[in-house]
Amino acid sequence: MTSTPLAPVVPAPGAPRRTDPPVPRKRKPLRNVGRAVPLLPALVLLVVFLLGPVISSFYGSFTNSALTGAGAADQQFVGMKNYIELFQDKDFPKSVILTVVFLLASAVVGQNVLGLGLALLMRSANRVVRSVVGTFVVAAWVLPEIVASFAAYAFFNDEGTLNSFLSVFGITGANWLYTYPMVAIILANIWRGTAFSMLVYSAAVQEVPEEITESAEVDGATGWQRLVFITLPVIRRSISTNLMLTTLQTLSVFTLIFVMTGGGPGTNSSTLPILAYQEAFKFSQLGFGTAIATILLVVGAVFSIIYIRALKPEVD
Repeated sequence: MTSTPLAPVVPAPGAPRRTDPPVPRKRKPLRNVGRAVPLLPALVLLVVFLLGPVISSFYGSFTNSALTGAGAADQQFVGMKNYIELFQDKDFPKSVILTVVFLLASAVVGQNVLGLGLALLMRSANRVVRSVVGTFVVAAWVLPEIVASFAAYAFFNDEGTLNSFLSVFGITGANWLYTYPMVAIILANIWRGTAFSMLVYSAAVQEVPEEITESAEVDGATGWQRLVFITLPVIRRSISTNLMLTTLQTLSVFTLIFVMTGGGPGTNSSTLPILAYQEAFKFSQLGFGTAIATILLVVGAVFSIIYIRALKPEVD
């Protein structure tokens, strides 16, 4: 009995033709390396001038390094001793609270709210108002930090501009830098940094579609409703970015506080940067001061992670 050969299968007319799976393209590692070569100088600079000092500072916080005495002559590894003494120090919790108050009041609330308000005002105002407001606000930002700090000191001083202005109306001014030091430096930092937030939000509000705003206005939405339900959702990424930048800038504020109050009276305006400076250079305990700076670095990293997560694109 002979078997008949099977006839080849012929696809029906119009049926999709079977094709072999595509052969994956081999990656060319040399091409990828070549694309990364121009980034090497920037990477080297980041490692040398950013990562290197951070690692050195982190290691220094575990040593007894000092400007004078045995720690200056023979630096030794002491483990967690600096951190244990830091958390037992009565000035440290107070400094943390003052730092948080300074951060929330002057950066998160003050600079962002005032900057957004000025940006909306600049958008709806005429050219003369925009020029005047923009000049006065940006002038505080472009001043060198030391000049702005002395200007703020002269304004809040016992015999300064603020008390002289109040005396015209028969009001007896207070010694702001002694009685209300945190109020003075918070207001000074708002004055100093609001221009940055205003510029960020001025660019952001230009991206709000006018047709949506006009449609909401025709439907009877008030200005407050248009702000809450249209403007803020559209510019929310700019808000998150500006919050992150102003937070990191405010955490590192040193010159303004040092010039105005020096951390005093006592420790009533001693934020973490001031406390780190005092411990490291006034009391010569470099290792202890570096431990405070490391805590400050961790706080900034936590805020950065929170804001970066808020900036992540939404996944449908």
